[in-house]
Amino acid sequence: MLAQQKQEIAALFQAALAPVLEGSGLSPTVVLERPRDPSHGDIACNIAMQLAKQLKMNPRDLATKIVAGLLENPAGKGLVESADIAGPGFINLRVAASAKQSVVRTIMQQQAQFGRSELGRGKKVILEFVSANPTGPLHVGHGRQAALGDALSALFQAQGFAVTREFYYNDAGVQIATLANSVQARAHGIKPGDAGWPESAYNGDYIQDIADDFMAGKTVSASDSTPATASGDAGDIESIRKFAVTYLRNEQDIDLQAFGVKFDNYYLESSLYSEGKVEAAVGTLVGSGKTYEHEGALWLRTTEYGDDKDRVMRKSDGTFTYFVPDVAYHITKWQRGFGQAINIQGSDHHGTIARVRAGLQAVAMGVPQGYPDYVLHKMVTVMKDGEEVKISKRAGSYVTVRDLIEWSGGGEIGKGRDAVRFFLISRKADTEFIFDVDVALKTSDENPVYYVQYAHARICSVLAQWTGDEAQLAGVDLSPLTAPREATLLATLAAYPEMLERALTELGPHQVAFYLRELAGELHGYYNAERVLVDDEATKLARLALMVATRQVLRNGLALIGVSAPNKM
Repeated sequence: MLAQQKQEIAALFQAALAPVLEGSGLSPTVVLERPRDPSHGDIACNIAMQLAKQLKMNPRDLATKIVAGLLENPAGKGLVESADIAGPGFINLRVAASAKQSVVRTIMQQQAQFGRSELGRGKKVILEFVSANPTGPLHVGHGRQAALGDALSALFQAQGFAVTREFYYNDAGVQIATLANSVQARAHGIKPGDAGWPESAYNGDYIQDIADDFMAGKTVSASDSTPATASGDAGDIESIRKFAVTYLRNEQDIDLQAFGVKFDNYYLESSLYSEGKVEAAVGTLVGSGKTYEHEGALWLRTTEYGDDKDRVMRKSDGTFTYFVPDVAYHITKWQRGFGQAINIQGSDHHGTIARVRAGLQAVAMGVPQGYPDYVLHKMVTVMKDGEEVKISKRAGSYVTVRDLIEWSGGGEIGKGRDAVRFFLISRKADTEFIFDVDVALKTSDENPVYYVQYAHARICSVLAQWTGDEAQLAGVDLSPLTAPREATLLATLAAYPEMLERALTELGPHQVAFYLRELAGELHGYYNAERVLVDDEATKLARLALMVATRQVLRNGLALIGVSAPNKM
């Protein structure tokens, strides 16, 4: 049922309740739900059971009064077909067939805008995801972040929010020093296992690639930095560091481009130090009285904000612990006007949540409790040829995003991207996921992305066989759409906007994938049960209009998660 129809029915309930509630001082909210058993009707409401005790009435008697008032209201004509009372006082409604069928016309009118709203008009939201340090290729965990973050960003945009996708990375510190030392060793001809190979070095083949290009004096560039030209001097560790970081940022750009993900902004951790933001945050926290000195270290009283113990901010050697720049970074998000901030990160970041939120509360800048929001995902296990894949030769210790895209598409980047994107959001983020490459390559209903895309292609095939003008379907009579499978398909189409709002509220883009599989299943079931191109012209045109509406919703949903909607399979 469309949201507007639901609002109209809620208004009918309120009008029916008005004479019953007069003088009671009660102003209840009417909640409408789908009955668990579809045979009971289209809408269920337990308002009579909620109010009966307060009104000192038998719930069934109260329900009878409400139903009578509802059915007598002329505003319900053409919307409510019937109403009955079940059990101790449940009110079940059946929506008129014409009201259910109207979703087809609504979809055909709104097209790509169907499901979108202005819920977030005037609100800014920032989503931070991937945020990989430039020390190696993107791994499958980064891929899951990319799929989740980009789909969630699209959900917010579809509801009218001003969305910023941000990539934050550590461009300094121990890991970057390790990267530079690893490349330098390779530049000197030292390989993993050789005497003199740094114990903590990165062992992947990509390190040798960087060293070769550095010694060749090449120039590399990335989307967020100035080009870096190699000095070609294996002893020039600073030139190696700059070149290696830029080289790997470019590699990550290539990975993200293959995945179809773009960022609006890149934020460097080093800027928090160079611009004095870390020192400013620490100064504010000290000034707030929420810190104390102990054994030469500076501590933050995070226990005052729900943490299990206080946390060290500045160690006795004068260096900051890792959550301090995180606090400073999130202060900048708030100062940039983002009323909502969402971080998509691995589940190993769980321990930082309380600390970052505590720090933001302690600065007393008006940051709301619970800021930022977190979507934590569990890791991905990759299966190929019936076995778990743990190591990529290129990366040295993990499967890369590019590996997964290439494998899942059989060498076709677009096909691989569709499979990886769909698969990686097809489960709740906090559940472990097994990515089976063999399934991703199947052209059967075992492969969920193929199953959904084939539903779209199947509709395109039917419309191509018809050879008529789709424009003439806009005003067709939809009353022939009365078959049971048509009713189910209509109800599924009408549920799309509500599903999007729920997925947004719950920060769960997996619900889009669930919905698309359900809609594809209804379409395939309908196609197998009913002929579309029947001899009766009125029935044929009504069914073709239903096909056009279903194709549009499939296309809209796939676009939200960054998956293509092919016309042929």
